[in-house]
Amino acid sequence: MKCPFCSHAESKVTDSRAGAAGDVIRRRRECESCGRRFTTYERVEDVLPVVVKKDGRREMFDRQKLASGIRRACEKRKVPLETIEAMVDGIEREIIDSGEREITSRAVGERVMTRLRAVDDIAYVRFASVYRSFRDLDELRSELDRIAESKEPRAAGDAAAREPA
Repeated sequence: MKCPFCSHAESKVTDSRAGAAGDVIRRRRECESCGRRFTTYERVEDVLPVVVKKDGRREMFDRQKLASGIRRACEKRKVPLETIEAMVDGIEREIIDSGEREITSRAVGERVMTRLRAVDDIAYVRFASVYRSFRDLDELRSELDRIAESKEPRAAGDAAAREPA
């Protein structure tokens, strides 16, 4: 494994551990040249489908691009990194398990929105506003109304506690 610090080609493994889900091996390595330590992750290479974009272009499924979009939607929200990683893992696993050679970007986006909606409404709206390309405030307002209608009515005591005295 090439050292990320000095680019030396040889390193030794100092520690190996299985990831929480058991599908990744985390390895601590030490460069034989500079002595610095770094971490690598080893996972089975799955056959990932091609994502068909709205305009018909095709590109390989990119886990990092998916994670980046979810992290952007969750910026400045109290969504733990572990939750985001679990969402990415789940979506990736679903896509791989489907066995399809191609998947539409719409299908990927819908999976993301389903998970974000269960975790954080604001992150969901952020993602949906970009993904669905709301044309105006009325479209955004109707989406917000749908979210509000689906929520359980709050207890009267909760509402009273928030109202100014």
